[in-house]
Amino acid sequence: MWSGGVRVIVIDDNERMLVVKQHHEGRDIWMVPGGSIEEGEYGIQAAVREIKEETGLDIRIDRFLWHVEEVSERGQRFVSIYLAFPEDPLAAPCLGTDPELGEEQVLREVRYMTREEIAGLENFYPEPLRGEFWEMWDEGLLDYDAFRLRNRSGRVKPHMINND
Repeated sequence: MWSGGVRVIVIDDNERMLVVKQHHEGRDIWMVPGGSIEEGEYGIQAAVREIKEETGLDIRIDRFLWHVEEVSERGQRFVSIYLAFPEDPLAAPCLGTDPELGEEQVLREVRYMTREEIAGLENFYPEPLRGEFWEMWDEGLLDYDAFRLRNRSGRVKPHMINND
């Protein structure tokens, strides 16, 4: 059975990416914030919720970027990756929590980093955000939004920028 998650690339006015440091399996890993999609929740709703929980920021989802699937010894998982911007460009992120983990929190730090800082990190996930994302950003190749929601009538409707 597939389990779903989200990751959110939040870019500030200085073209820095929001990243969190998490502690897993005895090491620190920097990554873009995100987490699991909860029962009855759309991925876009999970993206907004996870950013608020982990960083305290309110965001505006701009577009859906990628869908990544994994079938491995860990199971069948997919992750939807979104591009977003802070609602308040002056708001600073603050270290939040993961409510599902209780006392066993893995979040260690949150901050914006430049592409050069990210390129120099030893442990960073997902790897394509070190270079591929920035190349596509610079070349204007991230302008297409392929995201659609299917409503109750079965019709496909375009993604709503205002997170509705």
